[in-house]
Amino acid sequence: MKYHPINSELFIKNRKNFASNMKPKSLAVFNSNDIYPISADSTMPFEQHRDIFYLSGVDQEESMLVLFPDCPKEKHREILFLKETNEHIAIWEGEKLTKEKAFETSGIKTVYWLQDMEKIMFEIMTQCDTVYINTNEHYRANVETETREDRFTKWLKEKYPAHAVAKSNPILQRLRSVKDNIEIDLIQQACDITEKGFRRILNFVKPDVWEYEIEAEFMHEFLRNRSKKFAYTPIVASGNNANVLHYIENNQQCKAGELILMDIGAEYANYSSDMTRSVPVSGKFTPRQKDVYNAVNRVKNEATKMLTPGTIWAEYHIEVGKVMTSELLGLGLLDKTDVQNENPEWPAYKKYLMHGTSHHMGLDTHDYGILTEPMQANMVFTVEPGIYIPDEGFGIRLEDDVVIQENGDPFNLMRNIPIEADEIEDIMNS
Repeated sequence: MKYHPINSELFIKNRKNFASNMKPKSLAVFNSNDIYPISADSTMPFEQHRDIFYLSGVDQEESMLVLFPDCPKEKHREILFLKETNEHIAIWEGEKLTKEKAFETSGIKTVYWLQDMEKIMFEIMTQCDTVYINTNEHYRANVETETREDRFTKWLKEKYPAHAVAKSNPILQRLRSVKDNIEIDLIQQACDITEKGFRRILNFVKPDVWEYEIEAEFMHEFLRNRSKKFAYTPIVASGNNANVLHYIENNQQCKAGELILMDIGAEYANYSSDMTRSVPVSGKFTPRQKDVYNAVNRVKNEATKMLTPGTIWAEYHIEVGKVMTSELLGLGLLDKTDVQNENPEWPAYKKYLMHGTSHHMGLDTHDYGILTEPMQANMVFTVEPGIYIPDEGFGIRLEDDVVIQENGDPFNLMRNIPIEADEIEDIMNS
């Protein structure tokens, strides 16, 4: 791993919080992700399952975590099963976690090699009534691949069909949505790395540069600051490409007078950042571009103020829509008739802003969180309004990541990343 060690107190606390929500005489199992093949002997880079990482800090394949708070044998109340390391693996792949290093990382004292899993599981399954399985129930999930977690669940239910089954996901949705201060510090580091990348490209962008060259400049800065990758597939969209919401080709040349919309964030220690900025290729906005840019920025600032404890996500978006409608009227993109005749299910402003303004973020860019429940302090949300105008050849989106505070305005984790139009121009022309 490129990141600095994380204080194991985070994972100890996370496990304690999860265990406190479990039924009596129950155990929960969490598996690592697979290493997914491409073809021949090629594989995709390993990405740890965020849930086992959240509860243990273990960041390698073929790992398994078992929580059994009521186990009669104290040493089996928390168990890690790991792939056994050896000299051959150390030479060809690099060292895996030893039992001692696993304890140092996770705070879990009982560590077995994976080859002992079935024997130990048989013992503890005779002592529990309910098993928590871990399914992906995120509201955006669309999974076709059978995961390691899926295969384990299938094996477990076939081998122990008389046990009651419960779901881990509802517990994790609540726990993971409210961040520990250690987590907020890690997200802040991801945001700080993103800032370095953005400042780098402000001095790099000029007419005729290619979108992929901008992407490369970000990646250079991210890697040299201990980020292993982009937190999500980056968007570098010049001109009308910005009006394609999930444009990821990044293969066009940036022309003088155009704007470039960049939706890019660094990961750090598996935690995401999520930034969007829109900058002028020539280093200066046209008056029309600046008017639209400032309107988007005003909506972002007003929306940010609404992110307070007790706010309901759906109601928040209705209020943001009202602010956006006012700005679109001011820009002449809507008129009063458009608003008077709008469909409440698809308000007039949706012609120019088709997506939501905020989502949970953390270990996943679109992180866990129950959208029907009130917002709480220490939740982290994006704020990302946009105005997209294909007829004028540009689209603008601005996005920051903020932490809801118990009192007062949210804390902006991207407060140091330039966003005011005049500041963008000054840096690009310095």
